[in-house]
Amino acid sequence: MKKAAVIGAGSWGTALAMVLADNGHEVKLLSRTEKHADTINKTHKNTRYLSGVSLPESIKAFSSMEEAVSGADFIVLVVPTKAMREVLPKLKPFISENAVLVHASKGIEPESHMRISEIIAEELDNRAVVCLSGPSHAEEVCKRQPTTVTCSSLHMDLAEEVQDLFMNQSFRVYTNPDLIGVELGGALKNIIAIGSGMTSGLGFGDNARAALMTRGLAEISRLGVKLGANPLTFSGLSGLGDLIVTCTSFHSRNWRAGNMIGKGMSVSQTENEMGMVVEGVRTTKAAYQLSEKYHIDMPITRELYAVLFEDKDVEEAVEALMGRVKKKEVEELMRGQTSSMGKDPLDHFEP
Repeated sequence: MKKAAVIGAGSWGTALAMVLADNGHEVKLLSRTEKHADTINKTHKNTRYLSGVSLPESIKAFSSMEEAVSGADFIVLVVPTKAMREVLPKLKPFISENAVLVHASKGIEPESHMRISEIIAEELDNRAVVCLSGPSHAEEVCKRQPTTVTCSSLHMDLAEEVQDLFMNQSFRVYTNPDLIGVELGGALKNIIAIGSGMTSGLGFGDNARAALMTRGLAEISRLGVKLGANPLTFSGLSGLGDLIVTCTSFHSRNWRAGNMIGKGMSVSQTENEMGMVVEGVRTTKAAYQLSEKYHIDMPITRELYAVLFEDKDVEEAVEALMGRVKKKEVEELMRGQTSSMGKDPLDHFEP
């Protein structure tokens, strides 16, 4: 049995706490307010984020960071990207020297363009961190429905420890040494999920969604490879797998946000209505900035940025995407993807 502290009592933090409790570990769940923590302890439910789910009585909720974190063998960070820089300095004094840090958040910080593991390293004196990511709705994890994720780190021995910590019959965990790719796949797919929700809000069907997801994966891969990721990672759980589940389900808050915007709501109205952080909005800004910086062609991201931050009409954005100049699909997919020998893969098709 290990001692684990889960920082963040939202839907995903609560779901991961349940997995840890099912595995027999001592679990402390940190909430932002004393009232919320007391309600969880008294009712063994987190109705604010997971209606109808009964929590194991072994999960203890706290509002004091010191009480939740002190003595923990594993600290699992499940807070929005924009809250990381606020939370980490407060957390720092209570982290034991041997504690393993895990993050299960998905985002990129605008302006700095840092991935979450980089933010953690900067704020916590280069502490090693493990990323847990993949196609995983909290609502299904809480029902013990089959779920498969991956964990990655620059220190794969720690990733394997986290694999052992979370693995059980319904929650399968793989490992992947490509930390850059795993983090970027989990973050960037939220952009495409917003777009998928928008197309549904406009009344478009499966054809449009399939096109958006396919071309979206190409965009994710182009930017990811430029930033140092292994292109194969985007065909795995934290890339294609997460893209599918996030772009096709009402459980996805990014899809729901896009759907509301597609139906005519403003971004601010949508965020107020959701009552939860929509990571894809900030990530769209960061990805757009990166595409401009590195001259990466990301038309879906560009149009979504215009909708979210420049008040462009949603239908006009879709028309702009459909009216792009004609392309050759194989060339579009492969051009610029460097092979292990540093050559353009299309060279293999040339006589």
